[in-house]
Amino acid sequence: MASGKELRTKIKSVENTKKITKAMEMISVSKMRKAQERMRAARPYSEKIRNVAANLGEANPEYVHPFMQTNEAKSAGMIVVSTDKGLCGGMNTNVLRAVTSKLREWQSQGISTEAVAIGNKGLGFMNRVGIKVVSHVTGLGDTPHLDKLIGPVKVLLDAYHEGRINSVHLAYTKFINTMKQESVVEQLLPLSSKTLESEKTEHGWDYLYEPDAQTVIDHLLVRYVESLVYQAVAENMASEHAARMVAMKAATDNAGNVIGELKLVYNKTRQAAITKELSEIVSGAAAISG
Repeated sequence: MASGKELRTKIKSVENTKKITKAMEMISVSKMRKAQERMRAARPYSEKIRNVAANLGEANPEYVHPFMQTNEAKSAGMIVVSTDKGLCGGMNTNVLRAVTSKLREWQSQGISTEAVAIGNKGLGFMNRVGIKVVSHVTGLGDTPHLDKLIGPVKVLLDAYHEGRINSVHLAYTKFINTMKQESVVEQLLPLSSKTLESEKTEHGWDYLYEPDAQTVIDHLLVRYVESLVYQAVAENMASEHAARMVAMKAATDNAGNVIGELKLVYNKTRQAAITKELSEIVSGAAAISG
């Protein structure tokens, strides 16, 4: 059995750990609220671009953007969105497991893979499994900026536009609620006609183009795809803070349980030592008097 001094040292160590996990939990609560607001604020932008692009597409059915055409190349692209830091439960593990499953499926079909890593954890994973990483971005902080994402993502968009890859997929963690996040691997390119289906209204849409319809549609669809990537990063950040909050709360609760158990053992050890000393004193007194 450990001595009283060793148990006091362990209790003090676990108490310090509990303070740290509690502080991290409170920080994640604060950051999660801001991340959720940012995530919700990004949704109307991408939805508005999608509606305008859909209406423009219906007004100009003779033009089909390359992002809506299927390529025959035997190569695919994957954008993996992960976190820069750990301590967020199994969030990164789950999304990387989904990515691994998709990569094995492509490998069985003889399709090679190029990847863009957003986040340090995903970059490390891609390097370990030997996937070709054509670009990456890390250290986004708590506020993602579109200008930092455009460059790395454009590498795969240009590759698809040139016909070097046949599809682009996006892997991230979708925010459902505080207690639930879902790993998602969805097709980004080619854009399906169902995705760009315009809402049916009583009146039609008529546009004046400057400089011309094709140029406007080209720029709009690129912005739409970029907004989808930004939305995925915003969802991933909200999921990260929610997962970290839950993980740190569990760690704090577990630390409290460990402290309780250690204190119980410490009290038993201390009581045993006191009982032993009393018995020795009684025995000594009896020996002297006898």
